[in-house]
Amino acid sequence: MKKTLALVMALCMIFALCSVSACADEPITLTYAEVNPLEGTIVGAMAKAFKEKTEELSGGQVLIDIQASGVLGSEDQVLDNLLGGGNITDISRISAFALTQYGCDKASLLSIPYTFVNEDHFWNFAASDLAQDFLMEPQEIGLPLRGLCYGEEGFRHFFFKNEVRSLEDLKGLKIRVSSDPVMTGMVTNLGASATSVPFTELYSALNTGVVDGAEQPTANYRSNAFQEVAPYLLLDGHTLGALQIIITDAAWAKLNEEQQGWIMEAAKYASQVCREKVAEIEAQTFELLKEDGATVIEVTDKGPWIEACQPTIKANTEKLADLYAELVAMAG
Repeated sequence: MKKTLALVMALCMIFALCSVSACADEPITLTYAEVNPLEGTIVGAMAKAFKEKTEELSGGQVLIDIQASGVLGSEDQVLDNLLGGGNITDISRISAFALTQYGCDKASLLSIPYTFVNEDHFWNFAASDLAQDFLMEPQEIGLPLRGLCYGEEGFRHFFFKNEVRSLEDLKGLKIRVSSDPVMTGMVTNLGASATSVPFTELYSALNTGVVDGAEQPTANYRSNAFQEVAPYLLLDGHTLGALQIIITDAAWAKLNEEQQGWIMEAAKYASQVCREKVAEIEAQTFELLKEDGATVIEVTDKGPWIEACQPTIKANTEKLADLYAELVAMAG
């Protein structure tokens, strides 16, 4: 009897040890939310680069499950879930200014109209110590997430159902923007009516006339087929499409120090891929838009547009005037 009991206990111990070992070897899967399609977009290329590098560095210990095309909800819905402690998403690509509505004041500076003079200006910022301060702002104010890296989608432009060529043509139009106060303020300054519509409903809103126009980087404009319902693309370049990859504290805590290092290295790699892809994808996009029959209109004099936006620029930079001046000076 004693021998039998001893044998049973030994077998139980072996089983327990094997179970622990199996659990230790089981990969960690992190869900990555992206509102845009993976193919034909800069953010899609960035997401795939992050996934591939994470899984390569970790040897499969950490897996990235990308959920694209808004299947997990709009950007605002994903952020609400992340900040509310939901367990649907671990990592997300968001617009850099999206955290403004949650109290991240520094983040708002990245969406100030006509701040970045060109893409090199932005990348000077992204490679600086100042960028790291911005990425960690959520931690400073007690939000349960952190930024991993910056990227960009090219400059953001307006697009419309009907032809718009001048500042005067904007008067009274309903333009969809995110609920960010800088973006709504900018559209109001330009004489239009800022209208909030979830990104996942924007195509329908344009098609049915709920809104007259919207704004996006060119690659997102085409990848979401907005040219089908809003074929007039106005190249005003009001803001650079700055973005970042974020991770929740809960997901970060699942990782040991070595795994966290892999995530950071993968984010750095994804950021570099993003930079390399911007010019390539934008050039391809403009060629495809010509084939689609879209009308591309250049704003040759941005002076009146910049002047019109001064109320929003001043109102959203005065509290962080020195920091904003530092950002502007990075143009070189």
